[in-house]
Amino acid sequence: MTFGRDESGVQNGVTFATSTLGNGVGGVARTVGGIVGAGGRGIGETIASTTGKAGQPIGQALADATTGIEGGTKRVAEGVEAAGRAPGR
Repeated sequence: MTFGRDESGVQNGVTFATSTLGNGVGGVARTVGGIVGAGGRGIGETIASTTGKAGQPIGQALADATTGIEGGTKRVAEGVEAAGRAPGR
């Protein structure tokens, strides 16, 4: 018998489902963010290197913007995953 915890089978099932869903959504968000960030940095570097000084600010701006998107989706993913965890776990 566990003292201080009153968990039913239904509660454990719901906790498992929300945790699984949260981890799945969080993983997808991280993947999409990583793809956007890496792709944007690659395209930005290509623009900067092929256009010289004229295109460098545009390429850098694109790289910076997509890196920001990547960081934002990472934070959203962490929040979704944390929301799926049951209190105290």
